[in-house]
Amino acid sequence: MTPVTHRNGGELLAAHLTSLGIDAVFGIVSVHNLPLVEAIEADPGLRFVPVRHEATAVNAADAYGRARGSIGCALTSTGTGAGNAAGSLVEALSSGTAVLHVTGQVESARLGSGRGFIHETKDQLGMLTAVSKYAATVTSTRDAGRILREASVAALTAPGGPASVEWPIDLQYAAQEDDGSAVTAAEAPVPDAAELAAACELLGSARRPLVWAGGGANTARAELLALVEATGAGLLTSNSGRGSVPEDHPQVIGNFATTPAGRALLKDADVLVTVGTHFRSNETADYGLELPAAHLQIDIESAALGRVYPARHALHGAAAAVLPWLTEAARRADAGWTARVRGVRDEVRATLHDNIGPQAAICDALAEALPPGTVVARDVTIPSSSWGNRLLPMHDPRANVFPRGGGIGQGLGMGIGAAVAHPDRPTVVIAGDGGLAVHLGELLTLAQERPRLTLVVFNDGGYGVLRNMQDKYSERRSGVDLFTPDFARLAAACGLSYARIADAADAGAVITAAVAAEGPTLVEVDLAALGPMKNPFTPPVKIPTA
Repeated sequence: MTPVTHRNGGELLAAHLTSLGIDAVFGIVSVHNLPLVEAIEADPGLRFVPVRHEATAVNAADAYGRARGSIGCALTSTGTGAGNAAGSLVEALSSGTAVLHVTGQVESARLGSGRGFIHETKDQLGMLTAVSKYAATVTSTRDAGRILREASVAALTAPGGPASVEWPIDLQYAAQEDDGSAVTAAEAPVPDAAELAAACELLGSARRPLVWAGGGANTARAELLALVEATGAGLLTSNSGRGSVPEDHPQVIGNFATTPAGRALLKDADVLVTVGTHFRSNETADYGLELPAAHLQIDIESAALGRVYPARHALHGAAAAVLPWLTEAARRADAGWTARVRGVRDEVRATLHDNIGPQAAICDALAEALPPGTVVARDVTIPSSSWGNRLLPMHDPRANVFPRGGGIGQGLGMGIGAAVAHPDRPTVVIAGDGGLAVHLGELLTLAQERPRLTLVVFNDGGYGVLRNMQDKYSERRSGVDLFTPDFARLAAACGLSYARIADAADAGAVITAAVAAEGPTLVEVDLAALGPMKNPFTPPVKIPTA
């Protein structure tokens, strides 16, 4: 291939992003990434979104990629800027989502000198390696194109993750010669033939099958649906697997495995097929959930097979390739079993709907107002952890955006990324007042960029989850009660529309109007006025007690 010369690194990056189908980049401009930002701003096919914190740049790029089913890009500065991004890179690594993170670096001649050069940090590459699937340094004007391609392929190859590229500022300004050499992704693994045959035989004998879908099922939606419908099995999901089969399907139980009815189904099932789920502690009652011994586990990551629960047959491969073999071998479940599955589906939803008390009106209003496939970015807060992650219906995994690693404060940045990914659709963010405060400055990003985003802030004056834990297990509260701003005045100061929900009867009209608005709206849910849930929510973690 004939080498292509680019005027500088920014033009090379812009061309690479265009080849990936990316049309928006999130970041903060700096003296150590200025050529990259200027080239993106100058490219008519690209949009630079100036967020207020580097962590948000990565969260937004992460959610942009999730919402589009592809990859996002974040730009940060070196040193502290790259360090600020690290926590959000941990989230992308935990969730296996594709992010291309390009960060500046000091001049190549000063790299590693330890002189205290402005923005310099000790072993930045080591830090990025620890929190990324791939990390590399651009060392010459002839290797930048190859490194960008390697990083992008690594990020997109299942199991995905963030890829970080640090780029010395002198090499960003210099002309780039790119030979266009292709980077080939590793081939997907293929299950052992004997294991696959045994798994097919076992599933063929099942009369009471269950399937559990995790995030690894999201790229095998048609194949998963075919298995569920061919077998009459019930479909449980992890939080990450929600929407892999639309949740209005009568056999989709959903993210309810640890409920009494879900546990009873697991106890009586004669075969369980799990697809790309890693059995996180918060989805298995801190590993206290019991699974059937007849467990067929499919995962593209070999280390995941049998890591949490024993697998009678471990199938190392991509779900889309493995599931059709199981579907062909499967037989129909007993009619009574499928009927029971449908009954459990209705039971767990009705029970949760009742338990959340007046918040059910907000869940219902969102479900009514939002078109199927609307992204609901959910920060870590009580409404998300209790009903947003279970009861609010998901029809498409690309709409299911939340911090899978459990870190608080990432929801608004994710919502911004998702809204930019689909500017013609509404986007909703569910956040608590405590989580929103982590990146309150991103309200200014909302004000500047004007996405079609509804930010629903559940205000209980602090960290409600931890407050509930302390009220249940301790004799005092520590660090959970926080000063909360006047959200009406805050919204006005930022030029944002504002509405308040203080009564369940207000929810429908307020949510409908906010979702229909062309620009951003901050909706405050006054939890003190709205009233409590029937049972205070506490997470499934072990607290030692005397």
